[in-house]
Amino acid sequence: MKKIKLSMTMQILIAMVLGVLLGLVFGERIVGIKVIGDIFLRLIQMSVVLLIAGSVVEALGNLDSKELGKLGFKIFFWFMTSTAIAACLGVVLGEIFKPGNGITLVAGQEIVVPPAQSLYEMIVDFVPTNIIKAMSDGNMIQVIIFMSLFGVALSQIKVDKAVNSLLDMVSAFNKVILRLVSLVMNLAPIGICCLIAYTTGTAGVKVLLPLIKFLGVLGLGSIIHLAICILVAAAYCKVNPLRICINIANMSIIAFTTTSSAISLPTKMGDSESKLGVSKRISRLVNPLGMTLNSNGLAIFLTLACITVAQAFGVEMSIGSILRVAVLSTLSCLGTVVVPGGGLVALTIVIPAVGLPIEGIALLSGIDWFSGMFRTLLNVDIDALASMLIAKDSKELDYDIFYGRKKESDSIKVEITG
Repeated sequence: MKKIKLSMTMQILIAMVLGVLLGLVFGERIVGIKVIGDIFLRLIQMSVVLLIAGSVVEALGNLDSKELGKLGFKIFFWFMTSTAIAACLGVVLGEIFKPGNGITLVAGQEIVVPPAQSLYEMIVDFVPTNIIKAMSDGNMIQVIIFMSLFGVALSQIKVDKAVNSLLDMVSAFNKVILRLVSLVMNLAPIGICCLIAYTTGTAGVKVLLPLIKFLGVLGLGSIIHLAICILVAAAYCKVNPLRICINIANMSIIAFTTTSSAISLPTKMGDSESKLGVSKRISRLVNPLGMTLNSNGLAIFLTLACITVAQAFGVEMSIGSILRVAVLSTLSCLGTVVVPGGGLVALTIVIPAVGLPIEGIALLSGIDWFSGMFRTLLNVDIDALASMLIAKDSKELDYDIFYGRKKESDSIKVEITG
């Protein structure tokens, strides 16, 4: 009898359904299962800072200094353009569907959130004063800035044999970290099943009902924006858009179920290289940078959340106020938290800045996990599509890999069977 082998994608889909069923059947009695899910998340998160640091240093260190400016401009252009479009789409959908109308608010509702930073504090905080502390705290944007400068310095003096040896060591270290991540990813179906069972069992549908319209509009916006970006990437790279959908399916499921761009990073990098045909050089630079600088899902969420809160509180917003919401939402996506719950942190920046009641954060806190599914899906997929576009510009897009005619041998393998 032939043994049936299930891909990682199918295993996770089955785990999602099983998790929902367990949560609905056992309710709050399932709470103890969360420990398994939390351990899985920690196993992935423990390597993320090292993965980002090593990938950025290796990618930039191997570049010629002349290439840095051109590549940096392309990355910045695609990131900011897609994020701004996402923010504007959130405003348009909020004004059309009005998800905040009819919501009953409880005045004085409390939620524990970090204190909001001013724009000045946010920008200054991008630069680390102590890189060891930044790595220890998991401050991704500070780590990326330091490692980017470190990589640039390496690229400028790599004629030195000692520096070349250092680059070789970084490359070897990265391979070990990628192997570690691929081993941990074998636990993904179990960890995801436990997390979804806990969320469904403790929250249930009662949390969703008051804001089901908000989630529906957010989901619609995510689908529209992703479809537009897929069509743009297909046209620009001259490939089949349906094939893009197939090739990003695995990373999409990981992003949707874990709600964390950081946890999804290894899968995103691996699939970009082994399925989309992006070169390692481009993938391992663009994807880590995109994790903190290209948050399309968060941009839609923030603008839609502000419009929803304004409608729920009966606040009339002028054209100027709406424009301010779009601009602030775009800027607030730079360096925001890339783990579950990061959306609430970003809301503490935007909502007070546009003069809306802070209770609006409490309004959306109950569904943060569910809205995080859509946010992370867009954040992850658009990063991968951006890496395709930049690889096409750099003539580093392998169409044989994209169409499955050959395999990328040295990539992050998370699509396993068993």
